[in-house]
Amino acid sequence: MPPAPWRLPALSPRFLPVWRRNFLVWRKLALPSILGNLADPVIYLFGLGFGIGMLVPEVGGVSYITFLAAGMVCYSTMNAATFEVLYSSFSRMHVQRTWDAILNAPVALDDVVFAELVWAASKALLSGAAILLVVTLFGFVEPRYVLWVLPLIFLVGLVFGALGLVVTALAPSYDFFMYYFTLFITPMMLVSGVFFPAEQLPEALRAVTGLLPLSHAVQIGRPLLLGQIPQDAGLHLGALAAYGAVAFWLALALMRRRLLK
Repeated sequence: MPPAPWRLPALSPRFLPVWRRNFLVWRKLALPSILGNLADPVIYLFGLGFGIGMLVPEVGGVSYITFLAAGMVCYSTMNAATFEVLYSSFSRMHVQRTWDAILNAPVALDDVVFAELVWAASKALLSGAAILLVVTLFGFVEPRYVLWVLPLIFLVGLVFGALGLVVTALAPSYDFFMYYFTLFITPMMLVSGVFFPAEQLPEALRAVTGLLPLSHAVQIGRPLLLGQIPQDAGLHLGALAAYGAVAFWLALALMRRRLLK
C-alpha cells in the first residue's frame, strides 16, 4: 500500500545525487541558460529604468533605476525558480519519465521532489546573483550589504520553487502553466513593489499585496541594496519560510497522490 499522501516529508541525503544529475545535464548548456535568465530582467532594468527614469527623477529618495534594480533582483530570482519547476521539472516528471527511472533506484519520491526544489533554488541563486552583479557593477546599489542578499535569493528560490511544484503536480500539460502566470505570477509582479512603491496602491489592495511572497522578498531586498537594515526583517523572513514549507508539503502530497497510486 502506498504511503499516505499527506504525511510529513521524509527526506534523506539521497536527494543529492538527483540534484547532481540535474546539474550535470544543465552544465552542458550553462552559458545560454544564464544569459537567457539574465536577458529579461536586464531589458526591464535598462528599458524602464532609463525610460521612466527620465520622467520620474526620484522614487523614495533614490533614482528610479536604483529603485528598480532591487526589484529586478527579486523578480529574476522568482522567474528562474518558477520556470525551472514548471517546464523542466514537468518534463522530467511527465514527458521524459526521468523520475520513473530514478525511482527504480533506492531513492524515495520525497527525495526526488526535494532535489527538484533545491535545484530550482540553485538555478535561481545563479540568476539572481548574475543580475545582482550587473546592478552592482553599474553602481545602481549601495555595496555595503550586497552579500547579505545572496541568502535571500536562495530562500526566494525555494519559496517560488515550492509554489511552482504545486502547480506542476496538478498540471496535465504545459498549457496549464499559463493560468499560473496569468492569474498569479504576473499580477503579483505588478503590485509587489518591483516597479513602483506599493504604498501608492489603494489601502485595501495594499493590505492584500503585503501578504504576497514577492512583497516580503522586496521588503528585505530593497533596503539591503540601498545600504540599509530592513525593518521587520524577521517577520518577512518568517513569512517566506512559512510559504516555502507549506507549499513544499502540499506539492509533495500532490506528487505522492499523482505518482504513487
